[in-house]
This record gives sequence, structure tokens and C-alpha cells, in this order.
Amino acid sequence: MSLTDILSAEAIENAIKDCEAPDSFTYKKFFQLIGLTKKSPEEVREVFRLLDDNKSGFIEESELKFFLQRFVPGARTLTENETKNFMSGSDGNSDGKIGIDEFQNMVLS
Repeated sequence: MSLTDILSAEAIENAIKDCEAPDSFTYKKFFQLIGLTKKSPEEVREVFRLLDDNKSGFIEESELKFFLQRFVPGARTLTENETKNFMSGSDGNSDGKIGIDEFQNMVLS
């Protein structure tokens, strides 16, 4: 399965274009633009599994830097500030990583 099995390739492309400039990425807006906020909880969980690059069951801060590239190879990396903001807004239990439930809560809230 790939991200485009769940999300529209056009929506992904538009969302990537929207945050091309450094420090313009906000995860809430990005999730809205790609249409993830309108997906079912199971579809959100499947997207998480696809984004979990090392299949650890978590998205670690080191993986967040390359978050946009998981959607479009060649997309820019997130800045340190964007990465920190993403982690702080997502990591509900402050363990330094985003679990599947935290991801789902972040996307669907």
C-alpha cells in the first residue's frame, strides 16, 4: 500500500507546494490540505504505518525532519524549528516520539 492509495496525489502535491518555503510548514494545515483530517481512524492509522520509516511503531524526531519527503521524494526537509513544533504539538506523553494513538489524536482533533 502507498500513501496515494489513501490520499489524492494532487492534494499531496498542493500541500507540499504550500509549504515550500522554510518555516512555512504547520502540521495542522498540512493534514487538512492532504485530506487526512477527513479520513477514517483506520485510514489515519494506515498513513501512520506508512510514515513510520523504520517500522518501530513510533515516528521519532529524527524521522520528522524528512516528513515531507515521505509524501514526495525530493521535497524539502523540515527546519529544526518546524520539527520541534511538530514534535511538541504531537507528543502527548513527552517521550520524544509520536505513537500511533498520538498521531491519530493529532490528525483528527
